[in-house]
Amino acid sequence: MATTIESSNAGAANKKKHLGIPEAVFVEDVDSFMKQPGNDTADVVLRKLDEQYQKYKYMEVNLAQKKLRLKNQIPQIKQTLDILKHMQKKKDGTDPMETHFLLADNVYCKASVPPTDKVCLWLGANVMLEYDIDDAQSLLEKNLATASRNLETLEEDLDFLRDQFTTTEVNMARVYNWDVKRRSQANASKTADKS
Repeated sequence: MATTIESSNAGAANKKKHLGIPEAVFVEDVDSFMKQPGNDTADVVLRKLDEQYQKYKYMEVNLAQKKLRLKNQIPQIKQTLDILKHMQKKKDGTDPMETHFLLADNVYCKASVPPTDKVCLWLGANVMLEYDIDDAQSLLEKNLATASRNLETLEEDLDFLRDQFTTTEVNMARVYNWDVKRRSQANASKTADKS
């Protein structure tokens, strides 16, 4: 499509930086743009631009879902790290740690946990592994850093995507207005020829 950068180095850098989101190129000169191969009529071009716009919308939905998952995941990791730090303080003592744990939604059970240097982490996909507390803490800190970095990247990608929305919408408006102006001029010349 004529409205995306495919081969330039800047486009390649943006594609890598923004998860493969193609950059929408602003159409400055609509007359020369409409003369490019493949841009036969305004309807064809508007359909292409609308298709590109819908792809951006689809990408936005996916990125928003990823962002929501990360925003939920980060507090859980922080909470688990806090619990691990508390368990590290208690592991050298002899007194058991009194706690409540979740059995089901809004149903908690009181438990007495003896001092331990092992902890089980739920890794997802029905996988739970036992770790030393220090190993678990380093794993969770690494996961927290990765999740935070991914969230920042997603927010940058969503900002970039919003810019692409705007550019595509403006391009659609410019092509539509060009077509309206062209039709008006054609009708005016037909009317002048009849007179």
